[in-house]
Amino acid sequence: MQRVTTRNAAFQQWQALLTNRTKRHRAGELVVQGVRPITLAVEHGWTVRTWLVDADRSLSSWAHAMLDRVRGPRYALSTDLMRELGGKEDEAPELLAVVAMPPDDLGRISVGTDAAGGTGGLQGTAGSPFLGVVLDRPNNPGNVGTVARSLDAFGGDGLVVAGHAADPYDPRAVRASTGSIFSVPAVRVPSGREVLDWVAAQRAAGRPLTLVGTDEHGDVELADHDLTGPTLLLVGNETTGLSSGWREACDVMVSIPMLGAASSLNAASATTVVLYEAVRQRRRA
Repeated sequence: MQRVTTRNAAFQQWQALLTNRTKRHRAGELVVQGVRPITLAVEHGWTVRTWLVDADRSLSSWAHAMLDRVRGPRYALSTDLMRELGGKEDEAPELLAVVAMPPDDLGRISVGTDAAGGTGGLQGTAGSPFLGVVLDRPNNPGNVGTVARSLDAFGGDGLVVAGHAADPYDPRAVRASTGSIFSVPAVRVPSGREVLDWVAAQRAAGRPLTLVGTDEHGDVELADHDLTGPTLLLVGNETTGLSSGWREACDVMVSIPMLGAASSLNAASATTVVLYEAVRQRRRA
């Protein structure tokens, strides 16, 4: 175990993974903070490239279990340095993980087949009809993380972040997801075209995905639309909503009824409502 007591080049690199998106993606790795996110990253098979350990304290049984489960290079840092990397001013983590990012490949999101090998009840990875989300140019990392958390909670199969958007591996997104970003495949794509080509390929292979857009002026109220089939939910930018290209691609636009003074919901909140409605309908069916 190598000891780090100063803000040397290695420390600066880890710090850059937290603060600099370009360097994070150039390196292809991120620093994972928190017990639950680290645990989920390990349980779901993410590659841990480096362990960072607080050299000034006795480690818990959880930390020892993580280190025993995944062997790899370890660096012992002072408590002050761990605090700087931990994201909390009042406490220092005992353990941090530097993990490799998976490729941005839509093939990581499995649409699946039903038990008979056909498409009748098209099963996603959660054992129910496919349910995924596309976020169109989200600008808030917290919203991206919250959507990943909701997808995980409701058995969703994948998250796509399209266009110039917040980074799903931003520490704020990872924290908001409470680690769900490691259990639900999240893929970044440059534009909607890549997603629409992927959808066309799924349909050509006999996987009938329905594209459902959300808008306060949608044509159909959410509860009146059938969400029991394979569904890809499209959610627009927090300020401008869905682009015209996405609107044209949608099979249906749904709205969530508003009864108070608010004219719309936060993007992550609206996504959560739709995901819940999909699960409600599927359980009743």
